[in-house]
Amino acid sequence: QVQLVESGGGLVQAGGSLRLSCAASGRTVSSYAMAWFRQAPGQERGFVAGISGSGSTYYSDTVKGRFTITRDNAKNTMYLQMNSLKPEDTADYYCAAGRSVVNWRSPSVYSYWGQGTQVTVSS
Repeated sequence: QVQLVESGGGLVQAGGSLRLSCAASGRTVSSYAMAWFRQAPGQERGFVAGISGSGSTYYSDTVKGRFTITRDNAKNTMYLQMNSLKPEDTADYYCAAGRSVVNWRSPSVYSYWGQGTQVTVSS
C-alpha cells in the first residue's frame, strides 16, 4: 500500500505563490504516475497536473504557465509550485498516484489518494 500526505497549503493573496508537497510512504513510487487534483466546494474533483515516472508532465489549461509539477524520486516526494495564484484557484488540493495511467484527467485511474490540503487565494 502507498500512503500519500500533502502539505504546504494555506492562505495567500492573489498574485502570490505556494508550494505544495506530497510525501509518499509504504512503497517507492518512482515508477508511478502521480498527479494533483483539486476540488472546490460544490464542484467535482478536477485534474491540475500530472507527472510520469520518467518526468513527462501534463497540465490543465487553467494552470499551464503558472503551475509547475516536479518530483524527487530520492525523497519519494512530488511537488506543485503554484505562482500567480488567482481566487479561482481556491480549493482543496489532492495528490494521487497510480501504476498505469492512460487518461491522466480521470480520477478513477489513480489507486492512491492523500487527504488533501486547503489552498485559499484572497482577492
